[in-house]
Amino acid sequence: MISLHSLAHLHDLPASTWDAFVPADQPFLRHAFLSALEDSASVCRQTGWAAEHLVLERDGEVCALLPAYRKWHSFGEYVFDHGWAEACERAGIPYYPKLLGAVPFSPVSGPRLLTRNAADGQTLLQALPEYLNKGQLSGAHINFTDPAFDGMLAGQADWQERLGCQFHWRNRDYRDFQDFLDTLTSRKRKQMRKEREQVAGQGIAFERFTGAQLSQTQWDFIYRCYANTYAVRGRAPYLTREFFSLIGERMPEAIQVVIARQGSRDVAMALSLVGSDTLYGRYWGCLDEFDRLHFETCFYQGMELAIEQGLGRFDAGAQGEHKLIRGFEPVVTRSWHYLRHPGLRKAVEDFLIEERAGVRAYAVEARTLLPYRAE
Repeated sequence: MISLHSLAHLHDLPASTWDAFVPADQPFLRHAFLSALEDSASVCRQTGWAAEHLVLERDGEVCALLPAYRKWHSFGEYVFDHGWAEACERAGIPYYPKLLGAVPFSPVSGPRLLTRNAADGQTLLQALPEYLNKGQLSGAHINFTDPAFDGMLAGQADWQERLGCQFHWRNRDYRDFQDFLDTLTSRKRKQMRKEREQVAGQGIAFERFTGAQLSQTQWDFIYRCYANTYAVRGRAPYLTREFFSLIGERMPEAIQVVIARQGSRDVAMALSLVGSDTLYGRYWGCLDEFDRLHFETCFYQGMELAIEQGLGRFDAGAQGEHKLIRGFEPVVTRSWHYLRHPGLRKAVEDFLIEERAGVRAYAVEARTLLPYRAE
């Protein structure tokens, strides 16, 4: 017997059961990370993110999972559908609530259907339309998917593919940062050296910490820096202070923090999570403005860390064409959208055909801006 139900709290499923389906390179999908978001009230009904994780069971045994949330807005997703929602509002079509399969506030590609075989994943997907209808949800949006999920949905008429572009850095077995610099054109190599020298010339030094090495006082500082990136734009931060302490307790081995210090004063930080072969740069912030400090703290320190730990890839987050000239290569990302209203589905389909062509062309053009020397 097969059944599909949802969890309003991740703790309703044992961590060992959930994590048995999570790949080693996905710290964001671990029970520790997702439950910290819930337990810290970073995601909850009041913030517009109500946990609604889907669980497929066969004869009482879990066989597929979809981390998901019932959403009443489109903030914190990094796949922007505000225009679709506004069009629905003008037409009198309800767009919210919707179901979002994603990691909150984290534009990181990876598995979204957690399962041991494709057949169980397909069964869950096939049950989704009825689930959405019963739950009065306008549709399902599954963001930043992996190739296996893309293969399941490619060519299916009711699911629509959307493309995006990010910039990731590849560690090509560099011995050290200088070895990486030697692959660049002379002008770009000099530019990066100059940027690093400008930071050092301001008397700024760096220290790295794992999650287990951080004190609560340091977590206070990390949160102040993180929150300040929102405060300068007049916005409230997505994450609460408690979230940072919880991930520090629950998954310290997956956390790397770089703290920038000027004299005896800490002035900036960058927090990353580590998978089996990838460094994921996630949160950054500073308390004062310093020339070129963002590039050094968020990019160059991360590159050095990836080289030292033998990690093959550095994903420093969404957006940022300024990453191109620092060696981050364009990577096409995907999301998939199932919309129940036929008129909305047709309008979005027409829009996405044009948008996909534009994203592909942009990714090709972006490669011409990379700083590497010709072979």
